[in-house]
Amino acid sequence: MNTEYIHRNSNDRDLNEREKSVLRSIVQSYILTASPVGSRFLSKTSEEFTLSPATIRNVMADLEDLNFISHPHTSAGRVPTDKGYRCYVDTLMDVRELSEKDRHVVKDQLQALSQDQALKDASRILGALSHCLAIVELPQMLDINVKKAHLVPLSSNRLLIVMELDSNIVRTVTLETDIVYDSALLDYTTHFINSRISGKSIRFLRDHIVEMMMDGTSGQHSLLRLFIDSVDTLLSPHVSSDEKVHIAGARHLLEYPEFDSPNQLKGVIELVENEDVIIHLLDHHDDLQQQSVKIVIGNELKEEKLHEYSLVMGSYTMKGAHGSIGLIGPKRMNYAKMVSLVQYMGQVLSQSG
Repeated sequence: MNTEYIHRNSNDRDLNEREKSVLRSIVQSYILTASPVGSRFLSKTSEEFTLSPATIRNVMADLEDLNFISHPHTSAGRVPTDKGYRCYVDTLMDVRELSEKDRHVVKDQLQALSQDQALKDASRILGALSHCLAIVELPQMLDINVKKAHLVPLSSNRLLIVMELDSNIVRTVTLETDIVYDSALLDYTTHFINSRISGKSIRFLRDHIVEMMMDGTSGQHSLLRLFIDSVDTLLSPHVSSDEKVHIAGARHLLEYPEFDSPNQLKGVIELVENEDVIIHLLDHHDDLQQQSVKIVIGNELKEEKLHEYSLVMGSYTMKGAHGSIGLIGPKRMNYAKMVSLVQYMGQVLSQSG
């Protein structure tokens, strides 16, 4: 499984096997119980090792000195720090395939849906299966490349303009015109346009179409102006959509004891109410390779209000355009399951596109 993480500081010494076993058990126990983990609890419940409580206490003291775990004032147990979670997901976590049951839920509910409905339902399904805030960013159609354009005469005063995009997307517009042209001028103008736009992204065309066409000769000018004026219409579904992201599952965060006060939920509530902040958050960490997953923990998130949360994000591709998937939940989330879930959802959405 191709998974990218933010790696720990290279100045930290490597943990020995006993320390790794104890840290793994502390993180896994805390994920399950939300209660600080003590040495006696580990010695009784962990099947990973058979160490005495006294030995475990000594190892825990070393882990605390190294800032992998901390000691809440109100408890004798220990909880993982951001550094402890980071070590766990980088080196100790065992990521397996998503369960067959959950795979069926994802595939059965998204199968045969239109692209728009699949993206909307994906956030709902992710929220239900993860019990986290689920985010599905719509594909960035602006990054699709243009193949070529065709100028096709329909009658003496009607011209069809066809634009072919990657992923077999075709856009057309029919224009009324009183421009006088012959087939030679039409072919020459078409060749000139394609020499400028072929291989360029929709984003580039949107921002630079006028200057791209400035080298046209005076004979082409009227046809070029007609083409330039048609670009917004041709590309409008890909440049002007108001809907950028689907969000679901915010209510699931109320199930976690660490978020039992309004102040602790404030950061996520503000996220839900401001899509631009969510998009900025995803874009800031969007250095993913296809089919990879990234985990960002606590204070690694740039938004200070989200320092008690973690983000697990992945990507998908529809019709040549890339989108992001994200899960935001408590730092003690079940990272192994979240990674599998995000990656599988990315695969299913990519296949449906």
